[in-house]
Amino acid sequence: MGTVYLVRHAQASFGDDDYDRLSPLGWRQAQRLGEYLRAHGVRVERVCTGTLRRHRETWEALRAGWGVALEAQALTALDEYDSAALLEALHAPPAGDPTTPEGYRAHFRLLRDALRGWMDGVISPRGMPTYEAWRQATVAVLDEVRRSCRGDVLIVSSGGPIATLVGHLLGAQPETTIELNLRLRNTSVTEVAHTPKRCALVSFNTLPHLSEPQHRDWITYA
Repeated sequence: MGTVYLVRHAQASFGDDDYDRLSPLGWRQAQRLGEYLRAHGVRVERVCTGTLRRHRETWEALRAGWGVALEAQALTALDEYDSAALLEALHAPPAGDPTTPEGYRAHFRLLRDALRGWMDGVISPRGMPTYEAWRQATVAVLDEVRRSCRGDVLIVSSGGPIATLVGHLLGAQPETTIELNLRLRNTSVTEVAHTPKRCALVSFNTLPHLSEPQHRDWITYA
């Protein structure tokens, strides 16, 4: 039996023109996770990431803290959904400035509605596949890892794919998968035990590397 460590990317640049890059805090979060893995003797036989910049930068910082020479396999099936396309397809009034508390809450209220519409097939976001096709591609990554790997594997991805995999393992309803998605914290670790025949959820959304008092302010969601 091995473990798949599903790691959500570190804090990106929410509210900026280019969200898809780590913030200064994001770089520190990811490096701290790597330091934690090194201190606890974690070793993996394979690393997979999405193809987005925030995935690549999270892995770069994590690997620096971990001190390993592994190369990552970049897979589009681990990329996040296009939230801008989802919100555009909803045809709702703009949420306002997302850097303000009111705008932040409004943004995620609209995103919940858009995700549910996509899952139900009510909206078809521009440039995106159906939700079922997207879900199947994400689940196929975990299935391939289960079949081909005997040891531990690290996957760096985003909230959407990780929540989708957890929802799949739990047989969760769409509403639950959406809430799992929006509760995932930056650099959180979700553990999945795997054998050639099955996968099982062990833990969800943990931050063991940020448990000390001096790191409490490093806990973020976007």
